[in-house]
Amino acid sequence: MRFEVDGRSVLAATGAVAVDRDGAANLPLVLLVHGAGMDRSVWSQQTRWLAHHDVRAVAVDLPGHGGSEGPALGSLTEMADWIAAVADALGGPAHVVGHSMGAFIALEAATRHPDRVASVVLMGLGAAMPVHPDLQAAADAGEPRAADLMAGWMHGPDQKFGLNPTPGMSMTGTSRAVIETSPDGVLGLDLALCAAYDGAADAAAALACPATLVLGRLDRMTPRRAAQPLVDVLAHATVVELATAGHAPMMEEPDAVRSALADHLARTRA
Repeated sequence: MRFEVDGRSVLAATGAVAVDRDGAANLPLVLLVHGAGMDRSVWSQQTRWLAHHDVRAVAVDLPGHGGSEGPALGSLTEMADWIAAVADALGGPAHVVGHSMGAFIALEAATRHPDRVASVVLMGLGAAMPVHPDLQAAADAGEPRAADLMAGWMHGPDQKFGLNPTPGMSMTGTSRAVIETSPDGVLGLDLALCAAYDGAADAAAALACPATLVLGRLDRMTPRRAAQPLVDVLAHATVVELATAGHAPMMEEPDAVRSALADHLARTRA
């Protein structure tokens, strides 16, 4: 699916189901937002399922990522404002599901634009998201090693031995391939923005909409303990912990993430 936001083309995945852009069908809009250097394909295990369960599911490529027209945006607040504009373009408000950098974007969008964000689901995040210096240096230099490091760190140990929910696919190999296709300079910029962002706890404290956190206990990029300050201030949030997931639960434990999304949407409709 292609549409325009701020005069630039956006590419999105919709689970092969046409999306009613003006909301006339009265189905909830779910926007799925990827992390640093990634694209819409990380949500492939969720978009089709959501699209066939009375949801307008739209996994977007952020500006300058995947197939969306650039340039890449230079701050998380700009990305949050862009997500609000996407919600407007697609007949929101939207339930925003974010992974890693996308979770920071979802938090910012919900606090900056509460009229356009109905709820948030946050996964693969902590109150801070420091980036290993070797990864940042490799990403800044455009070295293939950056994709190797990210793909190796973002998945739990089980997924490194062929246990991919998509038959015939390598979990780390697929992640590496997605990161390797990131346009020049985008991964380094994204990682630097994540490392510099210090507003997660304040945004969480100000959050008024329903929230669910999906956290992998084997996450090495944002360890479970790093999310505790957010859990502490999000007293109304639902927390789902996945014992065998690493940093990318939507890829590693898709059934559990689909269930968490279904439960979250059911609560927001109640």
